[in-house]
Amino acid sequence: MPTVSSEELAAAAGVNSAKLRKDFSYLGSYGTRGVGYDVEYLVYQISRELGLTQDWPVVIVGIGNLGAALANYGGFASRGFRVAALIDADPAMAGKPVAGMAVRHTDELEKIIDDNGVSIGVIATPAGAAQQVCDRLVAAGVTSILNFAPTVLSVPDGVDVRKVDLSIELQILAFHEQRKAGEGAIDGESPAEGAVGVEGPAAKVTKPTAATAQKNRKGPDGDVPAVMPA
Repeated sequence: MPTVSSEELAAAAGVNSAKLRKDFSYLGSYGTRGVGYDVEYLVYQISRELGLTQDWPVVIVGIGNLGAALANYGGFASRGFRVAALIDADPAMAGKPVAGMAVRHTDELEKIIDDNGVSIGVIATPAGAAQQVCDRLVAAGVTSILNFAPTVLSVPDGVDVRKVDLSIELQILAFHEQRKAGEGAIDGESPAEGAVGVEGPAAKVTKPTAATAQKNRKGPDGDVPAVMPA
């Protein structure tokens, strides 16, 4: 029976092993001292707490390039999410096969949600259509929405919205790249030491020794001038 230790899990997750063991204790999983955790049972416990041990029917609204890509994503089924329907407002899309399913028109949205007991909706429409789609999903009984549209949705209390904004994710990566560049500058890599216009940590300054300072103060004849130039 495969097992894994808290130290191995902590190292993989980049966290403290004692904190990890404490968190797992809330799942009712204490492991066995000197042996570790039963991998299969641990996965089950985590899946149960995340609500992944049951089938979750999902509808995807907006079957453009992004919606079609989401429909073809194979990770949904393995995590307990079943795509119940693909829905689009374009009449020309109705009936077209995408990821092995026929696209259905938005006129059927409420019936699809009711027939399949859908509580999770995915919005992949253009920004201008997202709020209207959201309102219809909520009115039909959907209480959780994953929003890929580049807009902020307004929902009533009791409805959860998760927004996926790819531009924000790229901005986060750009921020980390900027920090890496700054750390390189501190190490004397870039920009060059003493570069004009560089301020803060990037402007690496070497403090002169007393002997160097004395040498720099000497005049052309080797004597220390009585008055330092301004």
